[in-house]
Amino acid sequence: MSDNLIGHKAVLSLAGARRVLAAAEAEAIRQGWPVVIAVVDDGGHPLCLARLDGAQHGSVEVALAKARAAVAFKRPTRAWSEALGGGRLNVLGLPGVLPAEGGLPILHQGQIVGAIGVSGVQPHEDGQVAQAGSAVNLA
Repeated sequence: MSDNLIGHKAVLSLAGARRVLAAAEAEAIRQGWPVVIAVVDDGGHPLCLARLDGAQHGSVEVALAKARAAVAFKRPTRAWSEALGGGRLNVLGLPGVLPAEGGLPILHQGQIVGAIGVSGVQPHEDGQVAQAGSAVNLA
């Protein structure tokens, strides 16, 4: 048994969050999609947010909610959408769940260090932009 009572965890820095956001933003611009991109830490607290030109302001809170749901439940928000599609209506009663594609955990060495949420276009397009951000190498 180890006497070490304090563990170590990776933390997503502001510089790392900006790198994630930049990759997602580049994908959105490449596709011509006016989206909002939010990056949160492992507690769901915002680190950075970008509202691209032409993005609806209603997508700000949605992008944040997608990121928070992805980190809180340690899974892509698409999983909740698929659960609903499969008839699991109880998903709607879970606090903090947003059953719409576009929220993804951000991993570093297999550990969740934050999440990205994207909102503004079709769900699969939000997911594509989020994937571009979450795929960034943070090493």
